[in-house]
Amino acid sequence: MGGCSPFVIEADEVQRLCKEAGLSEIQYLATLVKPTQLLARAPISKFYVGAVGLGASGRIFKGVNLEFEGLPLNHSVYAEQFLVANAAQHGELQLRFIAVSAAPCGHCRQFLQELWGVPEINILIADEHAETRSLLYFLPHRFGPDDLEESTPLVFEPHFNGLAFWSMNSPELNSKLNLCNGDQDVKEDALNLCNRDGDVKEDTFDLCNGDGDLKEESIHNFSDSEDLYQLRVAALKAANSSHAPYSKCPSGIALMTTKGKICTGFYIESAAFNPSLSPLQAAIVAFICQDGGNYEDIVHAVLVEKKGAVVQQGDTIKLALQKISPKCSFHPFNCYIK
Repeated sequence: MGGCSPFVIEADEVQRLCKEAGLSEIQYLATLVKPTQLLARAPISKFYVGAVGLGASGRIFKGVNLEFEGLPLNHSVYAEQFLVANAAQHGELQLRFIAVSAAPCGHCRQFLQELWGVPEINILIADEHAETRSLLYFLPHRFGPDDLEESTPLVFEPHFNGLAFWSMNSPELNSKLNLCNGDQDVKEDALNLCNRDGDVKEDTFDLCNGDGDLKEESIHNFSDSEDLYQLRVAALKAANSSHAPYSKCPSGIALMTTKGKICTGFYIESAAFNPSLSPLQAAIVAFICQDGGNYEDIVHAVLVEKKGAVVQQGDTIKLALQKISPKCSFHPFNCYIK
């Protein structure tokens, strides 16, 4: 993703803007909080939050809160979570300073414990008092990654979860993905994807229900095997970047828009388990950063997660998508750890 997004300011541009305004980086960061609040999507609470972070790379990242009508409030994305997902998706290594419009709630104070360099992160509350405090000040008796895992990579550190599809390089891949004719009828050879006892063959990518019928979401409004292949590859890459050291259940999702753009998101877990950020929430962050359109512009979604995982995203994501973008087709695929 490039730096032309309204949610990212590249390092050289930050330096130029600071020089023009005669402000330090931290002072300039504070001026961005109120304009960032205007980008929030909070139709339920009408409470708009902006969070702006300065990365070790010199880039500035923005985050806002998101709420989704018709869904439980736990599907909401907090501004600080948006900020973290945005920075992680752009390959940032560390957030050094965060300016927010209001003091982080307990949910966000816990979520931020997953970041590398927590003791060095300072937070400015950009209100009339303009107080700056260490993140540890806001959560003095913290419960963090060290309480569960002695050595686990944190959110901004490199992750590779070793996930793969059973037949990723199979010469039969395209024929098995192209399940529909142009009129959305199921091809006869696509029906031969299950064993006689109704179990799914490993190389069918879990496109069938237990009774041997094709899942509706696998054939609904999506017949282009090339697009599906690209989304599968993108979702697998996202899953391999997932931060899930506690449950060992990484997952990733790829969304396609009406413009043909692909936006990905990976699961970001908390040591406290909840709050954690689902791959769909993270992908919507990417969608807003890249596209900025209406949620109805999301037309296809591919989820990749480990087969038999104790934490499964598929059913919840399917229900959420029906509210967020009702016409979006949904395609869940299973993978394994190599």
